[in-house]
Amino acid sequence: MHSSAVFLIEFGAIILGLGLLGRLAGRLKFSPIPLYLLAGLAFGEGGLLPLGASEEFVAIGAEIGVILLLLMLGLEYTASDLVGNLKTQYPAGLVDGALNALPGAAMALLLGWGPVAAVVLAGVTWISSSGVIAKVLGDLGRLGNRETPVVLSILVLEDLAMAVYLPIITALLAGAGLAAGSLTLAIALGVAGLVLFLAVRYGRLISRFVSSDDPEKLLLVVLGLTLLVAGVAQQLQVSAAVGAFLVGIALSGEAAEGAHNLLSPLRDLFAAVFFVFFGLHTDPSSIPPVLLPALALAVVTAGTKIATGYWAARRAGISVKGRWRAGGTLVARGEFSIVIAGLAVSAGIEPSLGPLATAYVLLLVIIGPLTARYTEPVASLLTRRFRPAAAASATGAATGADAGAAVGTPGPRESFEDQPTPVGDATSRHS
Repeated sequence: MHSSAVFLIEFGAIILGLGLLGRLAGRLKFSPIPLYLLAGLAFGEGGLLPLGASEEFVAIGAEIGVILLLLMLGLEYTASDLVGNLKTQYPAGLVDGALNALPGAAMALLLGWGPVAAVVLAGVTWISSSGVIAKVLGDLGRLGNRETPVVLSILVLEDLAMAVYLPIITALLAGAGLAAGSLTLAIALGVAGLVLFLAVRYGRLISRFVSSDDPEKLLLVVLGLTLLVAGVAQQLQVSAAVGAFLVGIALSGEAAEGAHNLLSPLRDLFAAVFFVFFGLHTDPSSIPPVLLPALALAVVTAGTKIATGYWAARRAGISVKGRWRAGGTLVARGEFSIVIAGLAVSAGIEPSLGPLATAYVLLLVIIGPLTARYTEPVASLLTRRFRPAAAASATGAATGADAGAAVGTPGPRESFEDQPTPVGDATSRHS
């Protein structure tokens, strides 16, 4: 009875604290993720007040949080959205992966962590935070901007890549050999392909079977189906998160919309518990030694994300201002970087990887909204400052040239102003 009372007190204090932190973040118009991580650091190993009785329940809640995060992500898209983005925007996805995964892998190898940790840290630096970016776009009033579909298409491709990446990570962390790892990946790709096929061909029938006018029945069916599929996927070494993501993709229409509305509060609750759980297993004293590598990695990958967004927006025919806005918006990392790092921490492959990922996400979840707001104005200011110097240099060169020579007109240059240029490839939006 005493332990039950302690559990209720501890878990109640956690939920109340998360609610207050979320309210504070809302007033500051900021993502609550860094506050949740800091709360976990405060109550974890080496923190101010370590938890005891409720830690096991928090661990289960954290696992459910990952599953709900991926389910809700899948509900944002239809299978046709994913297939369409894969066909039209795959070059942007390849550039995104190359520019942002390689710095993480290189940092892990420089620190002597080995190839498995390199693959994990590559994922941590690669995947942008869909949740943080969606909130930033709404706060800045950019949901209708012409560059926003480009940003969303990159996020869609990253989310689709997770369905392949997570099984690879699961196999590597489990210590599976080449044959077992290849079998796991083949199973994951086969299941993902089958679900996409069924969702495209029979998505309406699946949604009609799941759908119900009674919110209680809809909630129970969707949540039960998701947990069941996630458990089967984990038993097959495919990753519970991938199973939940595929369930979300298979649902569409009224079923997806109803499930989204019903599950959003549960997602927010258990996702917050997940961030706290990750912080609980990170010793605050282990962060200062990796703070410098985390800062260096944050600076480099902020630059590579800006370059990714700029290139993708330029490819789509967006004006220069829109290109800078697209790049700055993609900088934030968050929930999925922590999900990937959490898998590695649970497997115990490298003790310093968790603290590095925590510091890295804390930095970029704070820097991301700032780059989204200020990248374009700063680029505009620098362009105006350096353009007169370039013009003066060109004038001097023309004056010193032969007076009898015909002076050619300058070629077309990219204007920094927003121009009504046609948008190239079609992109999909979050529903």
